[in-house]
Amino acid sequence: MELREWITKVDQMGELQEFKGVHWNLEIGAIADLISRKSKSVRPLLCFSEIPDYPPEYKIAIAPLSSPKRLAAVLGLDPSQGLMGLVKQFRTLFGDVKPLPPRMVTESPLFENVHGEQELNLLEFPAPFHHELDGGRYLGTACSVITRDPEHGTVNLGTYRGMVHDSKTLGLHILPGHHGAVHYDKALRRKEPFPVAIAMGTDPLLYLMSCLEIPPNVCEYDYVGGIRGQAAPVIMGEVTGLPLPADAEIVIEGICYPEETRLEGPFGEWCGYYANNGLNPVNDPLIHVKRVLHRNNPILSVAQPGRSDDFNFQRVIVRSAMVWDELEKAGVPDVKGVWCHEAGASRFLIVVSINQRYAGHARQAANIACQCHAGAFTGRYVIVVDEDIDPSNTFDVLWAFSTRSDPANDIDILRRTWSSSADPMIHPDIPARQKGLNSRALIDACRPYEWKDRFPPTVQTSPELEKAVYEKWPEVKSLIGD
Repeated sequence: MELREWITKVDQMGELQEFKGVHWNLEIGAIADLISRKSKSVRPLLCFSEIPDYPPEYKIAIAPLSSPKRLAAVLGLDPSQGLMGLVKQFRTLFGDVKPLPPRMVTESPLFENVHGEQELNLLEFPAPFHHELDGGRYLGTACSVITRDPEHGTVNLGTYRGMVHDSKTLGLHILPGHHGAVHYDKALRRKEPFPVAIAMGTDPLLYLMSCLEIPPNVCEYDYVGGIRGQAAPVIMGEVTGLPLPADAEIVIEGICYPEETRLEGPFGEWCGYYANNGLNPVNDPLIHVKRVLHRNNPILSVAQPGRSDDFNFQRVIVRSAMVWDELEKAGVPDVKGVWCHEAGASRFLIVVSINQRYAGHARQAANIACQCHAGAFTGRYVIVVDEDIDPSNTFDVLWAFSTRSDPANDIDILRRTWSSSADPMIHPDIPARQKGLNSRALIDACRPYEWKDRFPPTVQTSPELEKAVYEKWPEVKSLIGD
């Protein structure tokens, strides 16, 4: 699905909000931040046009998948089954995917405008200055960064940030451990130039796959093809030799050279802080842009990270499903739900609901949830609750945490676990080699297994009485909105 087609479909859903004349310098970022953090209703897809200093037809699109209805529409799921219903459906969908490699094509609307190294200008596009303390404008936020493993040849698409240094160079900021960083490190050890392509305004499903922990050595294009049942169309990059999404709005091709870096940032990131060296810039690889392709009147896809950023929701659903799937693959039985909480940017706080079957079941679930592939990076807390608790219901989770756990007996700590330089709790004076370490708290908020059958009963209307009340007084159900 092309981004333009998707925007039209979202408009038909009633979830599009258009703005005209909003400035790229802080105003677009502020509007996106305020709507994301303060809106009490569905977060719309934001579309900005007539941006000052740019042709009026150039647009910016923010938050393509930040509602249950939109995420379900892209994935072919049923949003009426609630948040945990979406998680369960995505598990089924993802588990049944049969990867389908992309197909090479020779025609693409990207060829409407092709700029070589001499005539290209990255400032042709309305890259926003997102936050007031940022170090520059960012062209790469809601993007797919395409790289190739120099040893195995595997192609990866990841979502990494790219600051505009000048009209022909971009920063490349990839946190250690991500597949793109592994590719770059291999090229650096081999002292080889590192080809990079950045696609913006792609099929929303391709952008979603670029944000996920896809297994190593499996390409995100293949997952898009498997989910859609139709191979993703790509064109060959003349500069990089990388497969480029043929239906994107903008694609940049460039080269990083060994040992060459430039100060990049700071940037207000997904954790809601200026972590990663605070307000000090960091040395990151430099992309020398060699070629730019874009459609007529391109749409720049943008993410607005922050305390409640616009891409948290999509990541919450899919990461919850992936952690749940990995728990079961590791042999943890009777998992009833997983929620990678949005307040923890889908990483810092994981809630797992289980039906306890044996002593130690809750601790087993907690340990695996925080160390499986989908849950290991930059975690902080795992809370395990009983099957009567909906892990996506914050009040119920806190109620169980407050009433079913004892601090002295029910909290375990793991040390020296995989974190990130973006972790705001890592002291700024810690040497760079230690910035990727943190600890995890594993909280058993289940009824104590040894006497769970004697645990005080809860005060709650029974399902039988609930059904009878709804049948007799249907207005009660409508008031509840269930």
